[in-house]
Amino acid sequence: MTPQHDTYDTSSDDTGEDLTDPVEIPFESIKPELLNAIVESFVLREGTDYGEQELSLAAKVARLRRQFERGEVKLIYDPSSASVTFVDKHTRILAN
Repeated sequence: MTPQHDTYDTSSDDTGEDLTDPVEIPFESIKPELLNAIVESFVLREGTDYGEQELSLAAKVARLRRQFERGEVKLIYDPSSASVTFVDKHTRILAN
């Protein structure tokens, strides 16, 4: 006898909503420690050139956090890649 395995359809929830669409995560919903870790991780992977004046990691983290707090950037979770990223507030989130 072959054991049965549960299967889960991750394409929608009970409401029929597609669970693979990117989701905006509101600033207020993130604990400060987690937000700091997300912001620092993003800053470290970006490798952005800041021009003539090189900024410290702490300055880059503080700048991005302020932009997020003011609503200048959005935090997006992408379930299909299980990752988060920051985007400009004018960037549209496209469904798959």
